[in-house]
Parts: sequence; C-alpha cells; structure tokens
Amino acid sequence: MTEYTPMAFTGPSAAFFDLDRTLISGSSAFVVALAARSAGLLPTRQLARDAVSAVMFKLRGASDDKSEAVRERILGAVIGMRQEDLVGLNTEVLPKLLDKIRPEARRLLDLHRHAGRGTYIVSASPVEIVEPLAITLGMTAGIGTRSVVVDGVYTGDLDGPFCYGRGKVEAIKHLARWESLDLNQCYAYSDSASDLPMLEAVGHPVAVNPDAALERHAVANGWPVVHFSQRTKAVIRRAAAGAAATAIGAAGFAGGMRYATRS
Repeated sequence: MTEYTPMAFTGPSAAFFDLDRTLISGSSAFVVALAARSAGLLPTRQLARDAVSAVMFKLRGASDDKSEAVRERILGAVIGMRQEDLVGLNTEVLPKLLDKIRPEARRLLDLHRHAGRGTYIVSASPVEIVEPLAITLGMTAGIGTRSVVVDGVYTGDLDGPFCYGRGKVEAIKHLARWESLDLNQCYAYSDSASDLPMLEAVGHPVAVNPDAALERHAVANGWPVVHFSQRTKAVIRRAAAGAAATAIGAAGFAGGMRYATRS
C-alpha cells in the first residue's frame, strides 16, 4: 500500500468504506449471483448478465449516469425473492467475500478502530449482505440498500435511500445526525468517481486504486491516493478456511440484523 496513515482522533468521527474494489478485490455482486444460482434463485441467463456487468465494472468503473440502471438491476434481482432466502446465501457468500478483503484494508480498519472511530461499509449491495459482512469484520455496521418486504417477500421497491452516488451521502448524513458525528472529521474511501459525492461530504476523502476520473479529481484537490494490492493474501488452507469462515458467518448473524440507518 502507498504509505498512508489516518490522522489521530480529534472528535466524534467515523470512516466510511466503499465495498467493491476498495475493501475487497473484485465484485461482491458476482459472488452473490453465483451463490444465488447455486441455490436455484437466479437463472443462468441473469448470472451471465451479472458476470458481464462485473467485468465491465472492473475495467471501466461506475459512473453517475448509470445510477438508474444500477438501481434497477439490484432491486430487480431480488423482486419476488423471500428475504430469508437472500439472508441464507450468507453461509456461502461471507467466506468468499472474507477471502477477498484486501490486507491493506484490514490494516486501515484496525487503525481507525484504535483511533476510536466507527467503521462502516457503504454499498449499493443489499443490506442483508453488507451488514453481516461488516459485523464479521468487526466493523461498527454496514449501510446498504434496503428493499421493501411484504409478507417476507421483496416487492422491488426501495425502503430508504439507494446507497449509490448521492444516495450514499443521504445515508451517511442520516447516520451522522443519529450518532452526532462531525462529517468534517470523518474519512471516506472509494475507488470510483461515482462515489465523489460521498468523498466530498467528508473532511478526509481518500482515493483507493482510483479509476481515471477519480484519480484526476483527487490529484487536482490534493486528496491522498493509495494503491492496495490487486490480489488478496489468503494464507489459510482452503479446507480449514471454509469451515472457519462459515462458523464466523453464523456468529455474525447471531448478533442480529442491525441496520446502520435506523428508522
């Protein structure tokens, strides 16, 4: 990682982390899609579309003009699905996402925790996936897209802000009011220009493996630009890691589904 250390704690603050290509290498959406396909919840054709989307996101990044398409894709993927089925995917999804956590990201999480800051994932992905991952990592909470559930089934409608682009700002401002956070003292980390609203909403924005547009903006504004390794360092044997991570995932759910953006 490019040499970078956050400042010492100076007041009520938090650190907000984008998920894909920031905390983890690659796309969480594709991991969830594979698990959904294995569970018979996602047609092969939809899996193929998600695979293409994940590859294009990796190559080109996201942009604000795609916000509507991203929202429709995420909400459309769960419409008609039972909430308990999506939550149940975490047994398979959590271990795979944990393997993708960048070691430099783990170090930053530790530094912020030791400085007394709350740490949050902020992602467009469903909160049912984001929240357990955050808790398993020892973070304060996860802020993700919440969908309306009626009789245990997703309707395809939003229940709160869509956590993408400016929607992330709405979500963290709500949290800041609830937790009495000073956003000028807060940190935000992302790889994508689509997260410029979130980065500009805090006093300490940091570009992580930035796409071209974000890197230009960061350099022009004197923001730190850090480079995490493109591959994670999984050192535990797969057989042991699978069993251990599944147990960790179960423990994470035992704590309950706590939402960062309380209603």
